[in-house]
Amino acid sequence: MSTIKIAIIGLGYVGLPLARLFATKYPTIGFDINQTRIKELNAGQDKTLEVEDSVLQAVLSNKAEMETGLFCTSNIEDIKDCNYYIVTVPTPVDSTNRPILTPLYKASETVGQVLKTGDVVVYESTVYPGVTEDECIPVLEKISGLTFNKDFFAGYSPERINPGDKEHTVEKILKVTSGSTPEIGRQVNDLYASVITAGTHLAPSIKVAEAAKVIENSQRDINIAFVNELAKIFNLMGIDTHEVLEAAGTKWNFLPFKPGLVGGHCIGVDPYYLAQKAQEFGYHPEIILAGRRMNDGMGKYVASEVVKLMVQNDIKVKGSHILNLGITFKENCPDVRNTKAVDVINNLRIYGANITTYDPWASQEEVNHEYGLHTTKELPNSKFDAIVLTVAHKEFSNMDLKSMLKQDGVIYDVKGILQDRANGRL
Repeated sequence: MSTIKIAIIGLGYVGLPLARLFATKYPTIGFDINQTRIKELNAGQDKTLEVEDSVLQAVLSNKAEMETGLFCTSNIEDIKDCNYYIVTVPTPVDSTNRPILTPLYKASETVGQVLKTGDVVVYESTVYPGVTEDECIPVLEKISGLTFNKDFFAGYSPERINPGDKEHTVEKILKVTSGSTPEIGRQVNDLYASVITAGTHLAPSIKVAEAAKVIENSQRDINIAFVNELAKIFNLMGIDTHEVLEAAGTKWNFLPFKPGLVGGHCIGVDPYYLAQKAQEFGYHPEIILAGRRMNDGMGKYVASEVVKLMVQNDIKVKGSHILNLGITFKENCPDVRNTKAVDVINNLRIYGANITTYDPWASQEEVNHEYGLHTTKELPNSKFDAIVLTVAHKEFSNMDLKSMLKQDGVIYDVKGILQDRANGRL
């Protein structure tokens, strides 16, 4: 393939940083069906904050024909001349935790409409082993009329974006690659290796690369579930979990996981993808699902612990006013996908408490659309019966929280960022 022209399908937290990176070396077309998103990006602004505006503006082009640079569009005609199509759409789960592959199907239909002989389609979306070849490829063949591994080829390179992390950016994280044939595997690997400074690892097959992605986050999920269970046990014993972890961490091979709410688009989702595929083979994954049950129940647990503290201080819970600090799924980023802070809020509301949520990072419109909750970016000038820190945003670490409490009010610190200043912490 002499001339490389890349189309990135989906310009969210994964797609945009990747498109920006490829655009430094290749002509790159960023495609997204969200016209508001395209308008925002073409204005040189990224509301996800994953790509700095100045960096984005440096690679933007106002035309699809270019030697290098990024052109963003919602018009399928603009990607018909590309020969690499990289799919970076979300793969969530539904209310019963079953994988939703609809975005992948729709993206495959889009690519199928412009697919040509010799083209390569690379998927980055997190999936269970087999989705690329068993689910996506048939869609490409049906829509394009072309034959897989004869007329067009495929690859899989799992995304490793860490939202909000300005140190481990996409080019600084080693990339796993794979291809539908050995030759295509090398070709896909070379493409990524040309921009990923951390290096690449060529997996022997697409299914191996898919499996590697889901176990990365499943492993983290299980480890966090373990320390969440420890936090519950030590809380009953009157022992500070963070002090225990600090002491245990002095051993060279102790893994530094901390308790907390586990949400987001990866750790809180990927284990369900692996579990579903395992169940299709007749195996019920006990440890994976046990970890998920533990972590999915932490929002309810935190709410109950807050209520206990309030009752111990003779604070009437029903009708009380509680300040919740943070609603994003992790600190210092605006990403609210699958955030478990919502579980804390909803469970406190069950007790009849009035909740005010302050988050300087989250989009108020997005939170309201996704969860039906109202948030504020202005710190309320009121006094509260309780303050709950559900997210460790940097803005919260030095706040004078006690001045915002009513007499005998309580502070519950989920992430343990306040050290000795909280009445309780996970």
